[in-house]
Amino acid sequence: MRNIKLTIEYDGKEFHGWQKQPEKLNIQGTIEKAIEQITGEEIELIGSGRTDGGVHAFRASS
Repeated sequence: MRNIKLTIEYDGKEFHGWQKQPEKLNIQGTIEKAIEQITGEEIELIGSGRTDGGVHAFRASS
């Protein structure tokens, strides 16, 4: 197993939060599907932060 750090930004207004939920659009499931399409590997993301539905996340420039 290998670990890869991802730093991501997203517009969360169409999503129902970070964590996977059955039958609801969520950030974790969407990113996992995209990575699987690119690599052909099924993966599971582990987030160090979570957001509620409709929340946006961005990385501030320093």
